[in-house]
Amino acid sequence: MPKVRKAVIAAAGFGTRFLPLTKAIPKEMLPIIDKPVIQVVVEGVVAAGVTDVIIVTGQGKRAIEDHFDRAMGLEQELISNGKDEQASEIRRIAELANIVYVRQKGEPKGNARPVLNAAHLIDNEPFFYFFADDFFTGDVSCASQMLEAYNKTGKTIAALREVKLEDSSKYGMVELGDKIDDKTFRIKQIIEKPGPDKTPSNFAVVCGYLLTPEILPLLEKEIVAADGEIRVPDSVNELAHSDEVYGCFIEGDYHDTGSPELYLETIVDIALKDPELGDRFRSYIKGIL
Repeated sequence: MPKVRKAVIAAAGFGTRFLPLTKAIPKEMLPIIDKPVIQVVVEGVVAAGVTDVIIVTGQGKRAIEDHFDRAMGLEQELISNGKDEQASEIRRIAELANIVYVRQKGEPKGNARPVLNAAHLIDNEPFFYFFADDFFTGDVSCASQMLEAYNKTGKTIAALREVKLEDSSKYGMVELGDKIDDKTFRIKQIIEKPGPDKTPSNFAVVCGYLLTPEILPLLEKEIVAADGEIRVPDSVNELAHSDEVYGCFIEGDYHDTGSPELYLETIVDIALKDPELGDRFRSYIKGIL
């Protein structure tokens, strides 16, 4: 079974819900206390053994490249001031993986476009595809759990979580088939944002996929959805009709930073569980409520 060495991360969106902040700062660089969202995502795939990360960017995303680059002057300044631990952390970030950047180009747009832009670097290998605004925290990364499911099936894997029925209008919802184990099920189909009355389950696709190379010819058809975009779930559905596709229920706490209110919830959730900040922050919250 081919080893999963590569990951594609979509990071080209304008982040309009966070304007005017995101006019100059990429939404992927929004801080989760002391690290940007995209670093959390990259660390998750590296924990699963990924060595090559392809970040698909757009205009105004230079800060992402700077973040993952070596900063020799900063490192030397930290060391000279006795801050060796911080210098080591800055160096570690730059050495997480072989990171390359591809500019998103082409029409129609949609969440399939970043994969098509990166296809020439995938080289007929299985790869992770993640979005840079939602993630799981826990003992085992989302990517590592998906990799475990892939190692059992050898097929495309979608990351799943249970959601409230009233939230089924926000996600791609899955119809489940045969059970492989307590966390892994075959997916019959994904229905995009069906709503409570039409959803086949209360299980949604979140974060992203571990995709096998068979998905690429399907994406290259560039089938346009009703909203004028090309979408990965549509090609995953097509693949599910001709081959096997599986979903993996991810253990851990799910976080979404895609809107200001969800971002604030994420910060509060993570701060309360932080081993250094949690107790003090909890006391502060209690004091103002």
